[in-house]
Amino acid sequence: MRYAYGTNGLADLRLTDALALLADLGYDGVGLTLDHMHLDPLAPDLAARSVRVARALDRHGLTATVETGGRYVLDPRRKHHPTLLDPDAEARAARTELLLKAVRVAADLGAHAVHCFSGPLPPGTSPHEGWQRLADGIGSVLHAARAAGVPLAIEPEPGHLLDDLAGFHRLRTALGGPELLGLTLDVGHCQCLEPEPPEECVRAAAPWLRHVQIEDMRRGVHEHLPFGEGEIDFPPVLAALRDSGYDALVTVELPRDSHAGPERARTSLDFLRAAERSARRDAPEDRARAAVPQKGETA
Repeated sequence: MRYAYGTNGLADLRLTDALALLADLGYDGVGLTLDHMHLDPLAPDLAARSVRVARALDRHGLTATVETGGRYVLDPRRKHHPTLLDPDAEARAARTELLLKAVRVAADLGAHAVHCFSGPLPPGTSPHEGWQRLADGIGSVLHAARAAGVPLAIEPEPGHLLDDLAGFHRLRTALGGPELLGLTLDVGHCQCLEPEPPEECVRAAAPWLRHVQIEDMRRGVHEHLPFGEGEIDFPPVLAALRDSGYDALVTVELPRDSHAGPERARTSLDFLRAAERSARRDAPEDRARAAVPQKGETA
């Protein structure tokens, strides 16, 4: 597995310090949230600043995913607003423009995907109208993504219109199954609301996986928890990712733990590496090898 840590969980660090920390800890990448504290998508000279970040990533040997889940990046008073579902066309256009900027930043950084989400269905908007707005918005961004060669990876989010794997397939079908529309699978969200356990969600989503977020969580409670504080059995999840051939980033997503960000980053990587070792020990081929007497041993 190639592990990353989200900058939304390192909001108290300068971006240069966050990248140095992750490289020193042994991470392979970073989930870079476009926001005011790190790479502000609304400040001047975004292209020049992106080039500087690209150089820092290269210097530290890190890969990036560009994430667009900054809470108040567009509206200082309403979390995650506006969305692609907003009744106001100008508001929807502001979210679309953010996603277009994210695609350009991703191309500059050599990022492997751009993360996005639908947003909740606004009051007074029918589900049919909401799905149409979502398809229109994502469809317009896909043109830019295709030109840049950067996949979009939409995340099923609890409480949003697109909140599960079935919703992803509804959108994908409505758009004609575009190759560059993929999935951000959040392992905790699978535990929270999918009917199948997280490892089965990984297997079901494997053909469309472009990005994976990971943290602990409890059934029915959308709260991102440090590893070991929820209900997820992680070795089967990591084994499913390995068996699926997924080779992009697995990004730790602890946005409410910035107060302890450096320590959370350290303990999270230790936990995931231990879980991955456990997954390898539990693999059928490894158990078979362990059962075969080696030279000089007796059965």
